[in-house]
Amino acid sequence: MNKVHAPMHSSKSKTAITALLKKNFALDPETSKILVVGLGNTGISVAHYLQGLGFKFAIIDSRAKPPMMDEFFEQMPDTPVFTGGFDEAAFKVATHLVVSPGVSLNEQSIMKAIANGSKIVSDIDLFACSVNAPIVAISGSNGKSTVTTMLGEMAKATGMKVGVGGNLGTPALDLLELDAQLYVLELSSFQLERTSALNAAAATVLNVSADHLDRHVDLVEYAREKQRVFRGDGIMVINADDPVVSAMQDDSRKAYTFSINKTADFHLDYQGETECLMHNKTCLMPLAELPLEGRHNAANALAALALGVAMGLDERIMCEALRRFKGLSHRMQRVAEIRGVTWVNDSKATNIGACVAALQGYARKVILIAGGDAKGADMNELTPAIKEKAKSVVLMGKDAGLIKQALDGCVPVYSADNMAQAVQIAAGLADAGESVLLSPACASLDQYKNYQDRGEKFTKAVLALVDRSSSYPPSVAAV
Repeated sequence: MNKVHAPMHSSKSKTAITALLKKNFALDPETSKILVVGLGNTGISVAHYLQGLGFKFAIIDSRAKPPMMDEFFEQMPDTPVFTGGFDEAAFKVATHLVVSPGVSLNEQSIMKAIANGSKIVSDIDLFACSVNAPIVAISGSNGKSTVTTMLGEMAKATGMKVGVGGNLGTPALDLLELDAQLYVLELSSFQLERTSALNAAAATVLNVSADHLDRHVDLVEYAREKQRVFRGDGIMVINADDPVVSAMQDDSRKAYTFSINKTADFHLDYQGETECLMHNKTCLMPLAELPLEGRHNAANALAALALGVAMGLDERIMCEALRRFKGLSHRMQRVAEIRGVTWVNDSKATNIGACVAALQGYARKVILIAGGDAKGADMNELTPAIKEKAKSVVLMGKDAGLIKQALDGCVPVYSADNMAQAVQIAAGLADAGESVLLSPACASLDQYKNYQDRGEKFTKAVLALVDRSSSYPPSVAAV
């Protein structure tokens, strides 16, 4: 739970911030009536921010009792809060809506309010109007949390005071307390679709693959929302291996490219017999010194290096930080090696592209545990990578049947009711020297609180294998 905020330490004065908000969004502390939609981490950060600037606002949430409501009332007892649905009356009087990323703009009450003249403002808009320090904005279907964290660690290693957050960890507005020299933000398509004032000093879309098609009309719209991260005149960092991202490049602006397959500003190449992370013709560090599994993490490292160079960070110090970087929890995280089998937790792979990237990082075929809520994605796009890289697949969750149908018998498929059963089945399929990879390609909310909970259940089930009886591994049959 967020604590009551200390006074803002933004480089801009309260007067300057208020003037910008009035200029850009017609937000006025005297006349504006702001409705904050969603009482989660983002909504609470917005509430504290608005209170600090003296704006009039209320909060609304469709849930009868949002998880943090009691703590919020202790902090801000005089704030009007509406719960248990979207009250039309609350929307009717609002001049501005600040809609949390978890709430779709296609909600009927929101669409009606917009049609009646209410203006949409995002927490990222508010943040962008409040800082003088440069912002690096990172989006993409896969790898954005890793690259955001990498770059944050790189900047810290140079001695800079850095704020890291956004879609990852700390809400952007909570970072204002840091009075940082650099802000590194991970931004989702949901954040970007409602943001118009961001002008990042450097920005990237790491890649685009099918994701969140339950909220976006199609892949074209999804990519268009991602592209909003490039609004402004900052330095663009472009993945030369992704044709959708490459098409976003603006030739009138400064750009760095990165690639793991071809020559680019930042790429992979051999110096003698050593494969290296390269900046043009200069070897920055041997790839073998990057302590992360999978070649997709080489792409992440190259993207982070490109963003760091765009911000003037020292390449030598950035590489030292990369050598120390151990990755994120639930993202290609090695859990254990048991009887010669390596168990890897990639629960954060909540879409097809992330799962494909994980699979492509292996030279030897793996046993894949997948499934969950497909979020409207076409599971047929997963088939080629599974056919090439999976020895067998264990499926679970709401859309397991869709994946099984898409695979159409190209690999043996096994079904599990829960994670413990999936791990037991995988243990019976894996031989010494092989890996079992949890990379679901789906969201987790059909069976778990979140992807972290899913990954923790996987880890617990794997570690329990050590204590199992001599009947391990069990015998299994494909379904």
